[in-house]
Amino acid sequence: MWGTALVDIVDRATRSRMMAGIRGRDTKPERRVRSALHAAGFRYRLHVRTLPGRPDLVLPRFRAVIFVQGCFWHRHEACPAATTPSSNARFWREKLELNVARDARNSLALLAAGWRVATIWECAVRRMSDKQIAAAVGHWLHDGTSTFALPA
Repeated sequence: MWGTALVDIVDRATRSRMMAGIRGRDTKPERRVRSALHAAGFRYRLHVRTLPGRPDLVLPRFRAVIFVQGCFWHRHEACPAATTPSSNARFWREKLELNVARDARNSLALLAAGWRVATIWECAVRRMSDKQIAAAVGHWLHDGTSTFALPA
């Protein structure tokens, strides 16, 4: 269900250093989505601390939030990037399951508070042009539905 386990090709210290360098905000996919939306005329706030999950983008005019999720960290189903490391597999399985549970809790809390919630997956950002991203998000913002996930 979570993907296949791969054998790590680097030693433990190198992997630890690599994982420590992974950013939680202002990632390349997030910056690309922000740029595409801004170019299309959408204005937003970033990482609003008062909202559950600190959404990556908040569009108050539409009462909408957008999370730009990494496929590995947030377990994008059926995505090849959502693998589970083979070393220390139990730790990773538990950690990644907690991430998914936290994401679900945050989305439910936002929906209950009257916010609309979108998830944009890293693999979709890689595959789509800026205009396609802005058009898909713009369509969602104007159609009034409560949730949206940019198709993978």
